[in-house]
Amino acid sequence: MNISSFENEKELLLQVSAGNEFAFRKLFNLHHQKLGAYILRLTDNHELAEEVVQDVFLKIWLNRKALEKVQNFNAYLFTVSKNHALNCLRQQSKEWLQQKKWFTEQEEFTETDAINYYNLLDKAIDRLPKQQQKIYLLSRHERLKYGEIATKLNLSKETVKKYLKIANHSITSFLIAQHLLPLLLLTAINFL
Repeated sequence: MNISSFENEKELLLQVSAGNEFAFRKLFNLHHQKLGAYILRLTDNHELAEEVVQDVFLKIWLNRKALEKVQNFNAYLFTVSKNHALNCLRQQSKEWLQQKKWFTEQEEFTETDAINYYNLLDKAIDRLPKQQQKIYLLSRHERLKYGEIATKLNLSKETVKKYLKIANHSITSFLIAQHLLPLLLLTAINFL
C-alpha cells in the first residue's frame, strides 16, 4: 500500500481505527511536525514538546476505535495535545513548587537543629542492646559491610542484617517519638 492509496483523511482515520499500522505511520508523518511546533510554542520546551507529541500519538493508537467518530481530526488532535501539554506543565509546576518548599524547609535547618538531632540520635543509639549498638556503629560510622561486620564480631551475615534492621527500626521509632520525622528523612537521604 503506497502513501497515495488513501483518498482522504477520513479514509485514513478509518484505516487507523481498523488497526492499519501503515495508515497510522502516514497519519503521524502528516501531523507530527506541525503539532510539535505548536506544542513547542505552548511550552517553550523541546523535550516536553517531543514527549507530548509521542504521548498523544500513543493515545491515538491505543484508542484508535474512537477515530471512527472524529469529524475534524486537526481540531481533535490539537485539542488533545493542548490539554495534555497543559497537564504536563501543571505537573511540572507542582513538582517545582514541592522542590522549592522542601529546599526552603531545609535552609531553615540550623546548626542548633543539627546538634539537637545528633544528640537525640546518640541517645537512640545508647538505648540499643550492646550487640545491636556495635553492629549499628560498625555499619554507619565505620561503613563496614555485612560480611566485614560478621567476621569482626564472629556472627553470621544474616544475624548482622537482622540486628541492623532491628537497630534501624528502634532508632527510627525513637526519633519519630521525638517528632523528628523531617530530620529523619534528611538523614536517610544522606545515607543514600
